[in-house]
Amino acid sequence: MQNILGGSAGFDTHRVSSGRHTQGVPFAARFVSGGAGNGGQKYPLFDWIIDKIAPCPWSATTGSSAPIYHPHEQTYRPLYTAEEKKRRDETPWTLVQGILAPFQFLVFAISLTLVLRYLVTGNGYALAAYSVVFKTMVLYLIMITGCIWEKKVYDKYLFAPAFFWEDVFSMLVLALHTAYLVELFGHTTSARQMMFLAIAAYAAYVINATQFVLKLRAARLQAARLAVSEQAGRTI
Repeated sequence: MQNILGGSAGFDTHRVSSGRHTQGVPFAARFVSGGAGNGGQKYPLFDWIIDKIAPCPWSATTGSSAPIYHPHEQTYRPLYTAEEKKRRDETPWTLVQGILAPFQFLVFAISLTLVLRYLVTGNGYALAAYSVVFKTMVLYLIMITGCIWEKKVYDKYLFAPAFFWEDVFSMLVLALHTAYLVELFGHTTSARQMMFLAIAAYAAYVINATQFVLKLRAARLQAARLAVSEQAGRTI
């Protein structure tokens, strides 16, 4: 579920705090609505927390526009420049990611069911074992296409600044799935131990997907704030 089409990009730089207006004000209070500075409007603390904990591999393919926080600049910047957004909308790899992401989640759900069935009943080992292999192959595919997408949009195959930590976290997901393949074909552990490793790999994947959902929510909130801001600007 790393990449699902949706969201919108493009958000003007939003000041979180500005010098003399926030001196002596507790850090968390600067994010609470109604505080000093910026006309009493702050970036909500909850959304700021979401943005800080929501890494997900190549989630930009969704069109997510959740901001990037730079403490030294104290600003929120969009995930895309106007040119990057144009490239994102034009490349066919955006659609590819949007199709592969829900497909991978479906494969994961079926495989997890088979793995849990084996752990509980002891039956269906072969089906469970090779369902994890298929899930891993789908993961490899979506990671490769994600790299291509990132190159098309950001001119970097991996670790583009806008999604550096998302790519870092994806390495953990890859490592756990790959470790499963090594154990399966190397016959280095028991069947049950191998299934528990698959559970660990799937747990990392679920965390990844959850982080993405939170980040997409933050992006939608940001888009809503932008719309309100633009509407207010037109009425002034």
